Amino acid sequence: MKPVKYNFVAGLIIFLFLTAGCEKKADYQFVDLDEKQKIEKQDIQDTGHKELKVAVAAMISPKDTLVYYEELLNFIGRKLGHDIVLIQRKTYSEVNELFPKHLIDLAFVCSGPYVNGKKKYEFEGLATPVIRGEPYYQSYLIVQKDSSYNSLDDLKGKIFAFTDPDSNSGTLVPRYWLLKKNHSPESFFSRVTYTYSHDNSILAVGKGLVDGAAVDGHQWEFYHLKNPSLTDRTRVIKKSDRFGSPPLVASSFLNPQLKSDIQDIVLTLHETDEGKKILGNLMIDRFEKPKEEWYENVRIMYEAMGQAQ
Repeated sequence: MKPVKYNFVAGLIIFLFLTAGCEKKADYQFVDLDEKQKIEKQDIQDTGHKELKVAVAAMISPKDTLVYYEELLNFIGRKLGHDIVLIQRKTYSEVNELFPKHLIDLAFVCSGPYVNGKKKYEFEGLATPVIRGEPYYQSYLIVQKDSSYNSLDDLKGKIFAFTDPDSNSGTLVPRYWLLKKNHSPESFFSRVTYTYSHDNSILAVGKGLVDGAAVDGHQWEFYHLKNPSLTDRTRVIKKSDRFGSPPLVASSFLNPQLKSDIQDIVLTLHETDEGKKILGNLMIDRFEKPKEEWYENVRIMYEAMGQAQ
């Protein structure tokens, strides 16, 4: 079994908050994963090896945690006797659009696209991570630690960062909060921007490039434990209701037996010493089969947002 092969298709670029009209530039970089280029031919041709193509959006797997996803995927591949081809993309949309083209087999997706796009993108849930004893997560509204902001209302007229347009915790939730106040982002904030990853949003708030942001609570807690220098300059002022955690999904076109084997491996990962170590690095207790009721309040938010348009 070969280790994970990476299909990164572009270099590093500087992300500018000027794209949203802000006057300050972010002094950090992220990987531009090129939404327009197709997967290279060698990754979709028969190489003589059994391959499993797995997509991870940069939103879910920033560079600091990518090594742990590599450990998880290599474990799955070794158990199956398959080579793992890791295909990374910048946005959730770019990952989701690979499914109906039959270009990927598995992906870690956001709860929003999972609820709103299963039929459109032709994938189905295999496993949901259980973290701190629950299959749920929350959106955290964060501000700079030493700021005077203590509520969403305090951010009226300020600069705000969303993450990915399809992110549940980073975009849908704060938009829903504003809807309940009879506001849109355009009417409530002076300016908005998209950072395209939760760690970028945390960093932007900490450095004062934006006044507030909504981020994945799991990721904020992960960094608070593993890399507190990233979160120490931020403060959580609001937490959302609980939503089903972002699941691992499989293409509806994947061989049913292979799909079942993958699910069995993931759901029993916590029963082995190696699996426990891998899960521990990701701050995951174990995986469980997804239940639709865990994601019901995500569905409710989508419906409310749709009715308001």
